[in-house]
Amino acid sequence: MISFKQFWTKKTLVGLGLGQFLSLLITSTGFSSSELAKKGINVPTSQSFLNYVLLTIVYGSVMLYRRQALKAKWYYYVVLGLVDVEANYLVVKAYQYTSITSVMLLDCWSIPSVMLLTFIFLKTKYRFRKIAGVIVCVAGLVMVVFSDVHSSDRSGGSDPRKGDLLVIAGATLYAISNVSEEFLVKNADRVELMSFLGLFGAIISAIQISIVERNELKSIRWTAGAAFPFFGFSLAMFLFYSFVPVLLKMTGSTMLNLSLLTSDMWAVVIRIFAYHEKVDWMYFLAFVAVAVGLVIYSGGDKEEDQSRNGVAAEDAERSKHFDEEAGCNNLNRGTMAGSSKTGDTSKHDCTTSTGGREIVENKNIGKDVQGKKS
Repeated sequence: MISFKQFWTKKTLVGLGLGQFLSLLITSTGFSSSELAKKGINVPTSQSFLNYVLLTIVYGSVMLYRRQALKAKWYYYVVLGLVDVEANYLVVKAYQYTSITSVMLLDCWSIPSVMLLTFIFLKTKYRFRKIAGVIVCVAGLVMVVFSDVHSSDRSGGSDPRKGDLLVIAGATLYAISNVSEEFLVKNADRVELMSFLGLFGAIISAIQISIVERNELKSIRWTAGAAFPFFGFSLAMFLFYSFVPVLLKMTGSTMLNLSLLTSDMWAVVIRIFAYHEKVDWMYFLAFVAVAVGLVIYSGGDKEEDQSRNGVAAEDAERSKHFDEEAGCNNLNRGTMAGSSKTGDTSKHDCTTSTGGREIVENKNIGKDVQGKKS
């Protein structure tokens, strides 16, 4: 049983604070995109372009200073940059058609998508509890779509159904991007990942802007009301991209998912007090369903960590056992040519060590038997 003091450690408090900081960053990007859409500024790729440029400058400079060889093939980052750019494009584009609250909630579709991709490509196994949590989350997403289709008393956008589909497609691409980043972070380097993601993301965004958004950029009147949310979006995205790996390293993906869940709550607050919009009652049911689903999904992590720690302890004990046996054998070989007194002492030491190990193993077997009985 974990005590209150053991739970509220400095690491936990810092993780909670950083998680809410990331949640507010995501909410601010949604707020900025919604404001730009209300002003008739529809340039989703251009909004993300500055973020990729900042990633290239900051992390690329660190890479040049290090002068290290690449740990992953460069074309992996090209594919990742393409997927990430289009994911941002689809989600930001959705703000033109649906509400900020729908975008925030439907973004949770990335969770079951990540589970499926990690199960197929990373061979990750999930317990029934996690699968049940995903089912509850999907039920909440269905409520959001149902509310967008049938609710007529809210100002949620010109075409909510089209917006919902764009968000789901973007969340699926986010899932592909996240799984790819997880693989590259574990097998390459975080700075290398951020710098090349920024480089190829900026190149792909520039090409797409020249083809799709060139006329829209020329028609924008750059007032303070348009420039502030435009550049604020890029800055918030840059900070989010930079701090997500820090939180993942500190507390893991569970804390990240639970922390980003509160962005839905901040979105509802912004929608009520900033936009003075009426929120459909099904949004609250959807929020509760998604929250419960994520808690169920994250509930087994502690048990899995204990299981992994138990396996690691058994491996360490087994390694120690083999090392002691090797040491005893070497000692016996070395004392065969020596005095019998020294040999007897060596044998006594090995016997004592072996006996101690047998006692430990018997205790472990007893604990296993009691665990099975319980």
